Amino acid sequence: MAGVAAIKTIFVQGPVPGLRLLLVILLSAVLIVADARFDKLTSVRSVIGTGLAPVHWFGNAPYELQNWIEGLFTTRDDLLAENEDLNARLLILERRALKYAALASENNELRRLMNSSEVLDDRVIVGEIVGVSPDPFSHEVIINKGSRDGVTVGQAILDAHGLMGQVQQTSSFTSRVLLVSDSSHAVPVEVVRNGLRAILLGNGDINALELVHVPDTADIREGDLLVSSGLGGRFPKGYPVAEVENITKESGEPFVNIEATPKARLNQSRLVLVVFSPEGEVDEDGNEHGQGQPAVGIETDPDEVR
Repeated sequence: MAGVAAIKTIFVQGPVPGLRLLLVILLSAVLIVADARFDKLTSVRSVIGTGLAPVHWFGNAPYELQNWIEGLFTTRDDLLAENEDLNARLLILERRALKYAALASENNELRRLMNSSEVLDDRVIVGEIVGVSPDPFSHEVIINKGSRDGVTVGQAILDAHGLMGQVQQTSSFTSRVLLVSDSSHAVPVEVVRNGLRAILLGNGDINALELVHVPDTADIREGDLLVSSGLGGRFPKGYPVAEVENITKESGEPFVNIEATPKARLNQSRLVLVVFSPEGEVDEDGNEHGQGQPAVGIETDPDEVR
């Protein structure tokens, strides 16, 4: 009987469980309001992201270990074939570099004549995707470049084929990237063929985007290439974003329904480019980018790597 009494005493100690639940709900509500209305938890998320960096590294370790093991068993014939392929690609890139050098020289001369900036290319650093958001309703990835590399919120992220998204959150060693396919993402774009401007929205489908508010009289066709227009100052101008896949019109509606396919390989690419604004350029939030960043000038061409 004494044991039973002791057990009862233990279970009746402390606050009522309902009161604990109420306190937790109130604390959660306060944190949500503080973050949504006053943006007070940005530094906390950054610290947590820095602390979770080893988790991302350990999560990426099996892939690196697999590559290392596969490298141990690579045959001589495989190495020779890979070397031959790389030499062929090198020759192609060298030929293109010669062509681009001539174009760059001509372009710089035109810029001098127009008394404009002599900056030819956007400056970028190469990063690697080390994590993917497990939330099926959120299209986000994590890259291994953070604030110590000069990465800031809002910077554009590319792969070898087109625009992937933008940096949403940074920590010291990693950054969280929101992909263009996320339902909360929008990109100002224009049609290469005629300069028609519109807004490209993500809809939660990794393989499809939506072009919205396009009048039924607009000159747009299936197969048209959509590139970033540069409006708003968030994304650099002229990078491929998507290709018009399907155009449908409902009777009586003033706008057409346009579906586009993203150019970037959102669920396949592993290496990405973090784009820095030219030195002295100020973005829409009044922040200056490109000053003293450890970036290297790399020219991206959607047809460069296949």
